[in-house]
Amino acid sequence: MSAVDLEQRNNRMVNPPAPSRSIYVALCGGVGGAKLVSGLARILPAESLVVAVNVGDDFEHLGLTICPDLDTVLYTLAGLVHPQQGWGRSDESWGVMDELRRLGAHTWFALGDRDIALHLLRSELLQGGLTLSAANAELARRLQLDVTVSPISDQPVRTMLDTDQGRLAFQEYFVHRRCEPAVRAVEFAGAKSASLAPAVLAALESKDLAGVIICPSNPYLSIGPMLAIPQLRQRLRALDAPVVAISPIVAGAAIKGPAAKMMCELGVQPAADVIAPLYEDFVDIVVLDTADAALATDARFAVVPTIMHTPEQKVALARDCISLIQALRAQRSR
Repeated sequence: MSAVDLEQRNNRMVNPPAPSRSIYVALCGGVGGAKLVSGLARILPAESLVVAVNVGDDFEHLGLTICPDLDTVLYTLAGLVHPQQGWGRSDESWGVMDELRRLGAHTWFALGDRDIALHLLRSELLQGGLTLSAANAELARRLQLDVTVSPISDQPVRTMLDTDQGRLAFQEYFVHRRCEPAVRAVEFAGAKSASLAPAVLAALESKDLAGVIICPSNPYLSIGPMLAIPQLRQRLRALDAPVVAISPIVAGAAIKGPAAKMMCELGVQPAADVIAPLYEDFVDIVVLDTADAALATDARFAVVPTIMHTPEQKVALARDCISLIQALRAQRSR
């Protein structure tokens, strides 16, 4: 099938028609965000959920286009994610990596055999002329997903870190050097010239938009690259629909990843309420875990259990987010 045929077939997912029911947009990074998205997908009709995913982690490796956060969301929603890691494929094998290692190739970024199959297909679709949105829609279709999962942009946005070991691309810092370098600053190459992917823009401009949920993802490395796209931040500021953000910090520590370490290195005290000033120009409610109830000092904050180890906890937090949005909408309509 040609790239044109695939583009036409996936047009509904890439730029879907406005549905007749409420739309919720979730801004999502990797593991933590994917957990909440899985809860949202269980309680919302598929046509009511649009997941906008960070692309700042994307890179080229072994000739393949790797999109770690998009892959984590796809695998999670398809029930294929590694249950303990929260990323990568379950029931994985490592024959290709073993052979690459034997041949002396760079294997610091481990790719399982099943995972490589997805990267091969994505790379082929992109080389055939599809946009990243269209390619991802095709992957979602083949994984039998109905939820719209879109990159935040079709243009490259790359997270770069200024560290005590020099300027590093995200995967070099995160995987190869295991977050050991001290971070001095974060920048997002390409963000200023990037535009929102069609499905994301359509959802944010829809008259049926009910609200936006910022998932509990790293505010610097997952949400930051998306907000660095001027079109997104401008659109969020102009929304009539409520915006709810869940803190990824609980009791002074990150549930997953280097968020707390980075905050200390950037001179920020790692606390659950730290995202309030980061998002203050557009957020309505910041959700804190019950462990941080003392930080909920005014009406900007809500307190609910935010740790998600079980499917029930993911659904519970998803319901709490939807309830907060609905309550804010009811207040505004009075």
